[in-house]
Amino acid sequence: MSARHLLEVDDLAPSELAALLDQAEAWKRDPASVPNALAGKGVALLFEKPSARTRVSTEMAVHTLAGHPIYIRGEEVGIDTRESAEDVASTLAGYCTFIAARVFDHHLLERMTAAVSVPVVNLLSDRAHPCQALADLLTLREEIGPLEGRRVAYVGDGNNVAASLAFAAALSGLELTVASPPGYELDDVVVDRARNLGGTIELVADPHEAVRGADAVYTDVWTSMGQEDEAQQRRAAFAAYRVDAGLMATAGPQARFMHCLPAHRDEEVSADVIDGPQSVVWLQAENRMHAIRALFASLVPST
Repeated sequence: MSARHLLEVDDLAPSELAALLDQAEAWKRDPASVPNALAGKGVALLFEKPSARTRVSTEMAVHTLAGHPIYIRGEEVGIDTRESAEDVASTLAGYCTFIAARVFDHHLLERMTAAVSVPVVNLLSDRAHPCQALADLLTLREEIGPLEGRRVAYVGDGNNVAASLAFAAALSGLELTVASPPGYELDDVVVDRARNLGGTIELVADPHEAVRGADAVYTDVWTSMGQEDEAQQRRAAFAAYRVDAGLMATAGPQARFMHCLPAHRDEEVSADVIDGPQSVVWLQAENRMHAIRALFASLVPST
């Protein structure tokens, strides 16, 4: 996996994804076994969009691999205002072993990958959130065991989180059911791509139908960063898609509750669910670091 990019989960083969998760689990169990894979190396962490979990998890992943994380705000480099995305990437590639970026526009990442030979990692874009999906799979492995044939119900907006989850499910043998209001469904292109990977994915309108018997119920905010002007419209559209105690009762006592965070209590999820015994959201958040660490180590060029 040396000198390759990760812009979406399906940039990995199923065997590579399984190996990453195995490595993340092993190092989580035995932190003393984490290698100094990034010793003497820098990793550029470029953030156009602010973050809590992504910044802390990536910095700690690099630190525990003995590397030096370099946090860069979007306004510090002025992508496509002060200088082009290609020039920014080329400059950073001269100093750093790879570049990880959290951006608004996915196309910016594609431009960066075309400009440099060092790996570029997508920490979030408008189309994909692959590192979150890796953490999700790691969390499900820990909570429910082998993933083949198990089922996750995603309730809410067919956004970047849902898209990456669809590809991760397809590559790992999970079945995925997505319940969204009309006009907010997962894009047909994403569904077709997941199915072409061998995934089992179903789109439904009724959230109760989606969650019945699921091993996990997943949701995300109704209004993502950059969609603030749609907030009122989205609250109305998603009102029947709140994950509350009634919906979790339909899912059953075996179902874990998942959320990529940050969460808006009593909007997309009720407080009693996210803070309740079925919630694994804090384990998901912790696993961001473990999953990204395994990914980053795999991207270090062989010597």
